[in-house]
Formats: sequence, structure tokens, C-alpha cells
Amino acid sequence: MLPQTVVAESPSPFSCAEVLSQPSPATTQEWLVMSMQAGHCVDFQARAVSIDALGVRTLALSHRIRDGVRQQVVQHLDGPSINVERRSIAGFFAWFPSEAPESESSPTRWAAQVSEYYEISQQDDTRVAERDAVALQFSPLDNQRYYHAWWIDKETGLLLKQVISDAQGRVLETFQVTQLHSPSLYGGDVARGAEVEMADHPWQVGWLPEGFVEQPSEQGQQQDGQRVYSDGMAAISVFVEPLEQRRLEERVHRLGVSTAVVSQVVIDGQDWQLIVIGELPLEPLQRIANSITFE
Repeated sequence: MLPQTVVAESPSPFSCAEVLSQPSPATTQEWLVMSMQAGHCVDFQARAVSIDALGVRTLALSHRIRDGVRQQVVQHLDGPSINVERRSIAGFFAWFPSEAPESESSPTRWAAQVSEYYEISQQDDTRVAERDAVALQFSPLDNQRYYHAWWIDKETGLLLKQVISDAQGRVLETFQVTQLHSPSLYGGDVARGAEVEMADHPWQVGWLPEGFVEQPSEQGQQQDGQRVYSDGMAAISVFVEPLEQRRLEERVHRLGVSTAVVSQVVIDGQDWQLIVIGELPLEPLQRIANSITFE
């Protein structure tokens, strides 16, 4: 079957100039919307530190928007020389179905989605990297997710710090900007209405924690054998591919805050490798892997 075409946004663009010209957010959802928009509208350079089970890494970050494309570069400043670059469509937000009017923005739908599955509390007067910030605490309403905390820059809406913890209060990952250099607003419009694809596969995921929705891929980003799901805060990637040369050990792999569940099955004489990776506790990831069925 041919991939389905899904329009994730309304067809009209929005102006990045509107992001910082709006009144200061008054609610947790408004802070979430501002933060999402800032990630698509603010150019900046930064230094940051990331701490998880894999160790401590210092990072140099670069974020630019040019001709409707986000250019994100992460450079590791210690250990092996690693540079990671990602390009994506500016204005391509997480996609969630909604019965609201079509004019409702995708960041607004995303913020509503997060609020439905997490209790959000707010602390107004905090500081990160010598910048005034608002702290948001996200407490899941079930035992299928982790706890999240965000610190959002009051001036720009950029995410300055993120902490992920488990139900016992153990910190699993900390990401923090230590220096933010020259944040500036992109001067153009960010186009919405880009067509995105939700490809068909000969397999299905039979169970997901409530609130997780399959995410369409940007044009040119579709990968065979992969589905991605999100509840607005956490992401799950499911890979199903014929088992040929790339064989991973059939077990649970710890990847920092993420966990990968690897298993193999035989369908009609063909060996398949199933991989479920997500920022979730182990039990729901194993249940997802066990729910995969073939048509």
C-alpha cells in the first residue's frame, strides 16, 4: 500500500515575531506553547551538560532557522570527537488528533495532550545559567511514564534545563544549559501545512500506554520498518526488520534514560528482529514488544 498523506498543520504560516510579542504566559499550557514555538523560532549558541547512566558530557549547541529549515548541531567537547547534525522542517510540530477547530495551532494541541496525561505544577521565580526561568513539574497520572521537570527561559521561551526521574525519585537524566549565547528571533515566517507521511507496514503494535499517538514522518524522513509514538513528553520508537546481518543480542539494553527491548520472532519461515526503544519504564516497553503482530 502507498503511504498515507497526513496534513499535520493548518495551511497558513505563523510569524516568529509573534512569539515574543505576546503577553507573558499566565498558565502552564501557555508556557508550553511558548516553549514549543521558541524551539522553531529562536537562533542561539549554547554550552550545556548532559548527565545520565552513560556518564557526564559537555556539549556545544547550535540552533539556526534558515529558509524554513531548522539546523541543529550538537558537538561533544570531551571524549571522542562527535558532531551530530539534524535538519528538520521548521513548524513541524508533534501531531495529535483534535476535535478543536482547524485554526487551533499544533503547539496548543500538544500542550493540551501533555496536560491530559500529566499533572503540571509551576514555580515562577527560578534561575538557570544566570537567566530568569519558570519551572514546570510533570507528574504522570499513571505508572507507565517517568516524571519530568522543565526550566523555561522567561525571555525567549527556550528550554534551559530538563530532569527525568522515576517513580522512586531517582534522577535518570539531567540536561542543563550552562551558557546561552546571543539568542535572536528568526525574522521570517514558519510555514505550516507541510505534508507528512504515515507509512503502512505489514505489522502492527497491538498495545500502547494510553495517550501515545503514532507520529507521521517529515517528507524525506520516512524509514522502512519504523514507527514512532509520542504522548507529548516521551517518545517510543519501534523497529521491525528482517533478521539478516545486523543481529542484536536478545535482551534489555540500557541507553541512558532510554531502554531498548530486543527480541526475535519467526513469521512464515522468516526471522525478524523487534526493537522497542523508549523513555519509559521497562514493563510497558516489554508489553509493547509482546503486542507486535504481523498481518
